[in-house]
Amino acid sequence: MKTAILGGGLSGLTLARFLHERGEEIVVLEAEPAVGGLCRSRQEEGFCFDTGGSHIIFSRDEEVLGFMLSVLGDNRAVRKRNTRIFYKDRFVKYPFENGLSALPKEDLYFCLHEYIKTLIASEKGELPPPKTFQDWIYATFGKGIAECYLIPYNRKIWNYPPEKMSPHWVEGRVPRPPVEDIIRSAVGIETEGYTHQAVFSYPQEGGIEALVRAIANPVGDRITCGFRVSSIRRCREGWEISDGTRTISADRLISTIPLLNLIPALEGVPKQVREAVGALRYNSVCSVFIGVRGTVPDISWLYVPSEEIGMLNRVSFPSNYSTGVAPKGCGSVLAEITYNEGDPLTGMNDAEIIRHVIQSLERMQLVRNEDVIYTGIARHRFAYVVYDLDYLANIRIVREYCREIGIDLVGRFAQFEYLNMDGCIRSVMEYVGKIA
Repeated sequence: MKTAILGGGLSGLTLARFLHERGEEIVVLEAEPAVGGLCRSRQEEGFCFDTGGSHIIFSRDEEVLGFMLSVLGDNRAVRKRNTRIFYKDRFVKYPFENGLSALPKEDLYFCLHEYIKTLIASEKGELPPPKTFQDWIYATFGKGIAECYLIPYNRKIWNYPPEKMSPHWVEGRVPRPPVEDIIRSAVGIETEGYTHQAVFSYPQEGGIEALVRAIANPVGDRITCGFRVSSIRRCREGWEISDGTRTISADRLISTIPLLNLIPALEGVPKQVREAVGALRYNSVCSVFIGVRGTVPDISWLYVPSEEIGMLNRVSFPSNYSTGVAPKGCGSVLAEITYNEGDPLTGMNDAEIIRHVIQSLERMQLVRNEDVIYTGIARHRFAYVVYDLDYLANIRIVREYCREIGIDLVGRFAQFEYLNMDGCIRSVMEYVGKIA
């Protein structure tokens, strides 16, 4: 049996490797000139930046983490997380609830009081089930932490109102912080949240793309790049996939490409399905690369909830992840902006976006313009899945249709789920186990 895998990102390449290891015949069809998807990296003038935004290697899933580290081998740097939130001109420890003592006193009281009040109401059963993501934030963290940080930051990164987002995806994913930790944090006793990412790994050389290339290594001769799928046709023998000039035949078809690219390539798609796909929401990401002479702050990454600072929502410092991603004596900064077509960013050219980001970084005293020696920019259309209130109904229609016609969906934008790297690999493992 020959299997065609659409997409050569992290999910597609991991899937190809696992099926190849089982002795199956596979072909990977990738639209771009190179594999990697959101996990591509750019190397220029001695700097290396991840084009899809900052990536690190961590996971609660020991099997997945073991797989990632094993394929990296010796090409691995290990770091301890030092992450901050830029809040009212101060660098607050991340997660926000673990850095309360750094807040202005009025804000500290607001966060502490509202958290305890909400916790008591929850234990009394007085809180209704959340109907929106915003409801969930208030019910989990209280009004103080919600309004000081979580609401403005999530509004910025999702580029969509939290009150119009579904809560289903986050329940169980982010636990309510223990009241003991909240009180310790408020009085200045050191506490740690999200301990599964307190220590993380990163490729010593090659950026995050080194991980996907290591995964792809055993199947390199089975990958066809520059193959942008334009039509998919079911035939008696299986499937025929074309890019307009070439046609590939396969017995089984697995898609890891975005649903918004897959469905238009199919013939005879019902109107209801086309409308459901068109209603799915997502964000694009613009990554801005800054290389500087000298060092950068000793921070892993920084969240920026304030709109006044600028459009960027997260700033990372790749040269703190590895000594192999910047020239000696230099540091690197990667700023991320989520956007949609029609947003102000789409009306700006590269130079204007870079200038805007540098001004934001200067305002936070992270870099000085005179120290900047390299700049670059990259955009990815499909970056984040946005769970609006109609998401569950729309995705159900699309998945049922794909199941009916025999196309399996694996990975972030094929399943249309907000999966981190470890989540993508876990979805592949579960799929391979299921078809075994």
